[in-house]
Amino acid sequence: MRAVIQRVAKAQVLVDGQVVSRISKGLLVLIGIGINDTIDTADYLVKKIVDLRIFEDSAGKMNLSIKDINGELLLVI
Repeated sequence: MRAVIQRVAKAQVLVDGQVVSRISKGLLVLIGIGINDTIDTADYLVKKIVDLRIFEDSAGKMNLSIKDINGELLLVI
């Protein structure tokens, strides 16, 4: 299982020109799943993603997770 993660101010997914999902500030995550991946692999990846400290705190340091900022997730699988 692999994930490409991008911080976004906003993001959306279009299917046939129609918006099927959108978020404001948060993370856009593109996920690739392999034949040998398990639920345990997915659980591990989700925990790593939500605990990533990649948002700036009041001092400008990247020290906050998506949970800390009450951000949104857009997962594209």
